[in-house]
Amino acid sequence: MSLIFVGPAFPHPAADRGAPIDWGAVRRVLLVRPDNLGDVVMLTPAVRALARAAPRAELVLLASPAGAALAPLLPRLHRVRAVSPSWQDASGSGRTDVAGERALVDLLVREAPDVMLVFTSHGQSPWPAAHAGMLAGIGVRAVQSTEFGGAVATHWVSPPPETAHQVDRCLHLLAALGVPSAGTELELRVPPDARRAAADVLAAAGVGEADPFVLLAPGASCSSRRYDPLRFAEAARSIAVPGRPVLVTGSPRETDLVRSVVDAAARPGVRPLGDVDVPALAAVVDRADLVICNNSGPLHLADAAGTPVVVTWAGTERLTDMPPRHVPHTSLQRRVPCSPCRQFRCPFSLECLDVPAAEVADAASALLEAAGVSRLAGRGTSLRTWVEKGWT
Repeated sequence: MSLIFVGPAFPHPAADRGAPIDWGAVRRVLLVRPDNLGDVVMLTPAVRALARAAPRAELVLLASPAGAALAPLLPRLHRVRAVSPSWQDASGSGRTDVAGERALVDLLVREAPDVMLVFTSHGQSPWPAAHAGMLAGIGVRAVQSTEFGGAVATHWVSPPPETAHQVDRCLHLLAALGVPSAGTELELRVPPDARRAAADVLAAAGVGEADPFVLLAPGASCSSRRYDPLRFAEAARSIAVPGRPVLVTGSPRETDLVRSVVDAAARPGVRPLGDVDVPALAAVVDRADLVICNNSGPLHLADAAGTPVVVTWAGTERLTDMPPRHVPHTSLQRRVPCSPCRQFRCPFSLECLDVPAAEVADAASALLEAAGVSRLAGRGTSLRTWVEKGWT
């Protein structure tokens, strides 16, 4: 006779046995998330929950250089430390940087947190980070994983289902440690100097303070997430109308990509945005009437700002993994049997993004038409303000 189990697998018998944490007595918490910019944005609901549960604690984020660029937008964090740890090196080089690993442990020793919280996506192992914390003498090291890690973590939490949204995954770890949720809304606060920088770069692109515009971000951290730039150009050409340009933006390493989209569009209304850092980009996203992008950082900036967004969603992740949840949005992709592949380079022909440019343009036009009145009324107001005032 065979047995069929329906639902989640049994948790490991060694998991979910950590001692209660007295959050009122904790003086410093280290949050570990050395991943992409969007992952740090999706961590902000967990930061808010921690700030409320441990009001006396100093909150320190260990982030990648990309994630650390968000530091000016994260006022609930006291400090952000940028690191490039070996367990986030996806180059496949197999290099051994013993000095770098020792320097990381030394950094953790100097930080001397009471609690270390390791946040990961499904498929990422938390154990290398927790092991570094153990070597540094951190007394409480909390992770969530389906893998056995022995005594490396003091609090090993059984993770939620693989299909859980990244925000919910972060909150799941905290809930298991006695920290209640403080909502799932993403929270970024744009400082005045970033708004001034955004106003300057928009003015240089021919967009005044009250002028409408669409922001197009054709880049992504890996090629498997990038929609065809020529199709982006075709969509931009259809969306750009007199009085509402499409501004194309990208990171410094995406300058050629931005230029290729603008040149292919061959229309005065499709223009490069100009150079912006991450805080100024967030301010531009907040000013935009619509964002069009891949599954990348601007998607999460738009969700935090309350700006409608059209996403060309590659099959590298499930649609449930990290979609926007608090703004009008449309996610476009083609269903393929190889998704979610988690690949940096597509071994096929990126069939998951075989979406006609007209479909992107139609989705953008529909969102602009549906959100036009309410978006203009709320211009310059962050999503967090809308939530706190009860306007949602």
